[in-house]
Amino acid sequence: MAKRDRQWPASVRVLNKTRGTVVAEHVQVARSLWARTRGLMLRPPLPPGTGLLIDPCSSIHSMWMRFPIDVLYLDRDDVVVRIAEAMPPWRIGPLFTGARYVIELPPGTTRASQTSVGDQLGYAPARPLGASLPDEVEFPGRLASASMSASDMK
Repeated sequence: MAKRDRQWPASVRVLNKTRGTVVAEHVQVARSLWARTRGLMLRPPLPPGTGLLIDPCSSIHSMWMRFPIDVLYLDRDDVVVRIAEAMPPWRIGPLFTGARYVIELPPGTTRASQTSVGDQLGYAPARPLGASLPDEVEFPGRLASASMSASDMK
């Protein structure tokens, strides 16, 4: 199945495979027209460790939002191609034709996870909200320590 036809679960853990960090523990996936249109409008601020993945999407806005967000723009290969840190409410973001989908996160998440343009992200099923988290990051088929180097995570 091509990446553009990916079947996302309802929520995912977002992992930065390049840096060996967890970007967010519980990211809701918006695939339907209604879910993508609504996005984060009229919602309360995102708690730490959460976010919204919108697929497909190459441009966003923060109209009717009451809080800033970090935005990761990713291509079909799950590589970060653009980052908008702490995008304020009531803004229209640029159209970025190289992006296939975006991930909206609480402000400061990008820096805290050391995520940069060019980083490869990965996904795992999200843990239930409120579940305790071990000191390990789950990658499909194996466990990897959250402090592992990028070369160990291939």
